[in-house]
Amino acid sequence: MAPSPQTDPTALTALREAWVAALEEGLPAAQQVRERVHADPHLSGDEEPTATLLAEAMELDLERIAGTGRIGRLGPDGPAVMLRAEMDALPLTEQTGAPFAATTGAMHACGHDVHMAALVAVVRAARTLEADLPVGLVPLLQPREESYPFGAVDVTASGRLEEHRVGVAVGAHVHAGVPLGEVAIGAGVVNAAADSFVVRFRGTGGHGAYPHLGQDVMAAVATTALGLQEVVRRTVDPMRPCVLTVGHLSAGPEADNVLPETGRILGTLRTVDADDRAAVQEAIETLATRTAEAHGVVAEVEQTPAMPVLANDEALVGHMTPWLEELGVPVAAPMRSMGADDFSFYSDRLPAVMAFVGTRREGEDGVVGLHDARFLPPAELVGTVARVMVSGYLAGAQVLSDG
Repeated sequence: MAPSPQTDPTALTALREAWVAALEEGLPAAQQVRERVHADPHLSGDEEPTATLLAEAMELDLERIAGTGRIGRLGPDGPAVMLRAEMDALPLTEQTGAPFAATTGAMHACGHDVHMAALVAVVRAARTLEADLPVGLVPLLQPREESYPFGAVDVTASGRLEEHRVGVAVGAHVHAGVPLGEVAIGAGVVNAAADSFVVRFRGTGGHGAYPHLGQDVMAAVATTALGLQEVVRRTVDPMRPCVLTVGHLSAGPEADNVLPETGRILGTLRTVDADDRAAVQEAIETLATRTAEAHGVVAEVEQTPAMPVLANDEALVGHMTPWLEELGVPVAAPMRSMGADDFSFYSDRLPAVMAFVGTRREGEDGVVGLHDARFLPPAELVGTVARVMVSGYLAGAQVLSDG
């Protein structure tokens, strides 16, 4: 994209000032949207009522994408910056005591209600100054961030990002690992690649009193589960992050005198290096099959790549930091975790940034974090997340102009 007069610092500063003024005016309405979606949460794949509510609140012509998702566009033709918000809730019974708490057994315990309301505020404000936008603004209401098949996979496969010439992706996520109201946007890896695996064991069952007449699947399951904890230590340089977690074990009926015929292990692998990822996956296969063989049973390993590494683009972060400071949003130290987010499917293809907006209060003990039934970010974070999105758009416009 050739440099545009609209992307010189003076023009962008004027746009920022006008945008923030419109944003401030619309925040009360956006906070009401937050309460409405929070009170009526919908699980992955069932976000249609949420999408309908948000489309009406944005007062923007949105197209369907990825099933229950929506995508739209503001601004000129040509390259665009995508702003993404996730719509799905979690299967939790809320315990916040808020007057707008959900009562359906589902809950926005990951802050998606804040992200959605912030995007509504940003889009409604942008509509009042659309002629001044230097590049396209593409709002994405994405379904199924919390569960497979991930919505971002369908979005990237749909061809819509190419149709809208999306050249930069911006996301924001509230997080208890960052001080309240601050934002962490460090360049480089901020979330790990996430893979899941299943080990299935098969053998001949029998009576617990006569183990020599059967095959002890239970022993193979237990030994493999313990051995998996050694895989990372024996495979990966300790200077590189890697986490392998066994989350579920099962074998046979609930009986104390039965040798089970089958067993199962479920686990997750988190890595930040592609070579480590491949090496650990191979080591899981080797350990499981050979441990099973040593116990006289058979093991089959199924590994499912879930999400790639989420990495923030260095140039985008470099442009975004001063915009955040000008908007009065304190920039925190980079936050990197072995968590995962399907926003990584965008960062794997495009210059992208995932900004973590803090919810942790100073001196707070027993911090309530994501996916906790008590998690309830304060109302003012709708405005903070909205400012982060505006900063991301302005930085994205600069990156597209530089390119």
